[in-house]
Amino acid sequence: MPVTIRDVARASGVHISTVSRTFSAPHLVNPDTRVRVLACAEDLGYRPNRAARALITGRTHNIGLIIADIANPFFPPLIKAAESQARHRDYHVFVADTNEDPAAEEELVHALAKQVDGVLLCSPRMSNSLIEQLSREVALVVVNRQVTGLPCVLMDVGRGARSAIEHLVGLGHRHIALLGGPRSSWTNREMRRAAGTAARAGGAELTVLGPNAPTETGGAAVAEQVRRSGVSAVLAYNDLMAIGLIEGLDALGVRVPGEVSVVGVDDITLSRLTRPKLTTVATPAGAAGRTAVDMLLQQDIESPRGARGPGAGTALGVRRTTAQVMLQTDLVIRDSTGPGPHARPVRPPAAPKGPDPHCPAGPGAPTTASGDAVASSCQGVSAHAPRNAPHH
Repeated sequence: MPVTIRDVARASGVHISTVSRTFSAPHLVNPDTRVRVLACAEDLGYRPNRAARALITGRTHNIGLIIADIANPFFPPLIKAAESQARHRDYHVFVADTNEDPAAEEELVHALAKQVDGVLLCSPRMSNSLIEQLSREVALVVVNRQVTGLPCVLMDVGRGARSAIEHLVGLGHRHIALLGGPRSSWTNREMRRAAGTAARAGGAELTVLGPNAPTETGGAAVAEQVRRSGVSAVLAYNDLMAIGLIEGLDALGVRVPGEVSVVGVDDITLSRLTRPKLTTVATPAGAAGRTAVDMLLQQDIESPRGARGPGAGTALGVRRTTAQVMLQTDLVIRDSTGPGPHARPVRPPAAPKGPDPHCPAGPGAPTTASGDAVASSCQGVSAHAPRNAPHH
């Protein structure tokens, strides 16, 4: 027979109500008593009934996690991190995919509101006003979207876009394209604003192409438009689009980075496996998932289940945080970006000093920081020689 709450009460020498409070409201139980009850419960193998506990506390210990597209490799690290953090706090996570559909997002929030204590909205496509309205029905934390008055976990994509444009300008690119993502995306708006500012500051022209589907297919579909635009570099909305663009350009006979340099955003695993390896803006998806769970559980979401509904949180005095956290992004330079038409000429390396004219490699020999080519100081070898060029 399964162990019951009565068995734990009998073994620990306390009333059943004390055992119940130990699991539902431990802060109300004397610390010594709480330790004794938990030890007895563990020895007996007792597991509290979540459904019964929800009837008493008004909490389900469940969290909803609504994401824009589960097929996008950006989201799995965020999902795994959120699930791990929730499990550590004795919560379970229900994951739902909207396939970039704002109507599906709204329906899912309404459905989950009756089954969870709060919802994490990741890269939502709904309007801010609708998100604010839904927050009166269930506690919300928004990821990758800034909504005034609601707790948000943001990634500094503006900083990332600026770094990417500055990198391209520094390489000698003066005509750059921005491959936009979904029109309703906060990330898309932030990237466009920051990229435009950085391009003007660097004396470059920015051409915006979009909106586009944030997928590999979306990137490939715009390859011909990129070629006709005459740009020498592209910053894509995300890595999937960047990878699709590289594939599309290759099919057109356009070399990357020889003729067009490409930068993505997210630093998904595929960005390190493509050829050329993708220069990208790394976004902290895992940290975003953990932070969002913590922000949600910092809220007072212990209102009785019977009081759920529009305005319930406000009417019952439920504490809602309005904190907004901005997580840092970083530019990761790999092989998909190279010198542009306005690159400064590179001076040939000075001839080596010493008796050996053949430059034998040895411990401590200097190497270049570039991954595109290995410069040799040996006579007759160009600084841009192929990796496999013979040394003379």
